[in-house]
Parts: sequence; C-alpha cells; structure tokens
Amino acid sequence: MTSDVWELGDAYEAYVGRWSRRIAAEFVRWLGVPAGARWVDAGCGTGALTSAILGAAAPAAVIGIDPSRGFLQTAPANRVVGDAAALPLRGGGVDAVVSGLALNFVPRPERAVAEFVRVAGPGATVASYVWDYGAGMRMMRHFWDAAAEVVPAAADKDEGPRFPICREPALRDAWSVAGLDDVVTRAIEIPTVFTGFDDFWQPFLGGQGAAPAYLATLTTAEQAGIRERLRATLPTAPDGTIPLTASAWAVRGHKPPARHTI
Repeated sequence: MTSDVWELGDAYEAYVGRWSRRIAAEFVRWLGVPAGARWVDAGCGTGALTSAILGAAAPAAVIGIDPSRGFLQTAPANRVVGDAAALPLRGGGVDAVVSGLALNFVPRPERAVAEFVRVAGPGATVASYVWDYGAGMRMMRHFWDAAAEVVPAAADKDEGPRFPICREPALRDAWSVAGLDDVVTRAIEIPTVFTGFDDFWQPFLGGQGAAPAYLATLTTAEQAGIRERLRATLPTAPDGTIPLTASAWAVRGHKPPARHTI
C-alpha cells in the first residue's frame, strides 16, 4: 500500500504550499479571532496557516504541532512534534485551535476534533479547512482523472473518495457532534494560475503528498502516459498559462462556556 509522504518542506511548497498560503490568509480573516489570542495550529506542516496567523491576527502566542520533523524545520513560531489526535497540551488553555489541510490525514478525524475541543478554552474558536478533493481542487482533480485513464488502479488512491471528511456535510457534522456551538461552513476558492505545463507538472515529481507519492511508484512509461494525458487535456490560455482554481471547505465553531452546577 502506498503511503502519503510529508517530510520535505521545499517540495511541499512547490506542490501545494504556495496555494495553501493564500487559502490560509482568507481563512484567518474569516475567523475574526480577536488580537492577543493564544492559538494552536494542529498539523501545522511547513507553517502556511501559522504564518497567516502571525501576519494578520496579532496573536499573543502560536504553537505549531506536527508529526513531521522535516516540515517543522521550516515552520515559524513555536514548534512541537505531536499528533493532532493526541495533542501534547493541557486542556482548556488556548483561545483558538485551528488546522489547515491536515484533518483528512488523521486516521480517525473525530479523535482530532475531540482533541481540538479538549485544549480549547470556554468560548474558544475551533476551526479547520481541507481541500475539496472531490471537485474543487482542480490541479489534483485533473491529475487523478488522467492517472485513472492510464493506470485504472489509480482510482483507489484518489483523494476524493479516500477522504470523506473533505466534504461540507461531513465537516459540519463533525463539529456538531463534538458539541461545538455556532457551527458555520463555507467554501474558500482561489485562482491557481500555472506559468506553463512544467510549472504544473514538476511539483508532482517532488514526492511530497498523496499524488506525488503515488506517481513515484509507477513505471517510467506510466508516468509519461499520465504526463502526456495531462498535457493534452489541461486548459491552456493563449499566453501559455494554465488557469485553474483551488477550493477548500472551511468550518468553524465555538466551545460552549463552562457550565457550573450547584
């Protein structure tokens, strides 16, 4: 079984990190967390979301947590090796717990959401965003469609069917089941314009992420078949650019205030 690879920060940046940063900036604006808050970025990766928090939210502190030591080498702010489903933090100590493009990689996402709620203080914001792998993340949708035409078994690795949490109803349900109040979801879409075919294709050769890791397992002929299928089917503008879009689903809620009993 092919496993997703998450270790080399530079390769990840070329693949989706550059697009994640733009999603992260809009996500942080949407949350509207007051200045001076204490944040946790669970599954911080190379720090796209952490950077957006530091740049726009005037936080008192941000702790970035990720299992990949390779990614943490490039992440900004306070960095801790850890699992989103078992956060190495005491309960109730932070004002905002967020996660960007990571929840679907937790084997049981509901455990991660429960951990987000545990470490959040009363009234804290708990929020996440994930790629819309089914339709909205166009660069990956084009890749998996082409891969399945060349290698039918590729359909089993497609992130759309693999990650049901990356659908709006599932995200909303996960936040509601966790007992969060004021649950709201939205789509965040950005343009992803590639300068040409090489700008689109080369990041898939970096080995970082589900699609590049799968591509690396194929024969040279299979890789070439996918490449040429993409070259023939990707939309290309008159100036040679490839104009696509990337969409993520975002969800937010608030931890209920503490209930006092007499």
